[in-house]
Amino acid sequence: MQVCPRIRSRLKKEIMVLARAEAFLRLFSILVLVFTACLIGFTSQTTLIFSTIKKTATFRDLGALQVVVYVDSVVAGYNFLQLTKGFISAKLGGKLVNLPYVTVIWVCFLLDQGAVYIVFAANTAALQGCMFAETGESSLQWMKVCNRFTRFCLQIGIALLAGYLASFLMAVLSSLSAFSLFRLYSPKQFLLLKPTN
Repeated sequence: MQVCPRIRSRLKKEIMVLARAEAFLRLFSILVLVFTACLIGFTSQTTLIFSTIKKTATFRDLGALQVVVYVDSVVAGYNFLQLTKGFISAKLGGKLVNLPYVTVIWVCFLLDQGAVYIVFAANTAALQGCMFAETGESSLQWMKVCNRFTRFCLQIGIALLAGYLASFLMAVLSSLSAFSLFRLYSPKQFLLLKPTN
């Protein structure tokens, strides 16, 4: 089955649009992830408790915030590697590794899915811990701490919102990755590749 040149050029244009959208989403998610990790990692506030004791609040006081910093840093690095892979692959004409194209697309799809779930889970765990800091828990005799560390809690809240924005961007990116993968398969038969000519 031959594909006419007009359809082939239209498909190339669609692939270029998808590649540009993926590059933009990866770059923007890298920026948001780095912003989130830096804001959480570098935020601290010192206050006096009972007029004599100095207490400094940092991200190390809550283990879930440490996890968010590490996860966001690793996932930003992963997205940077994927962005670099896309640019190098474009320069080399699509042949970056000596693997079948479908295998590379499957690996990228699964890694994108994993990255989205891990970032979302880390942000959600940190949000739960921060809610205890905001509201306290009387049954466990945990007192509120955000009334003493207002600026710190506000900056952590902004960072967590940015983390959820990064999760959303990466979910859109993952859907583009899924489209790139599943457009290669036949709509009529399960997991049968379309013929390529």
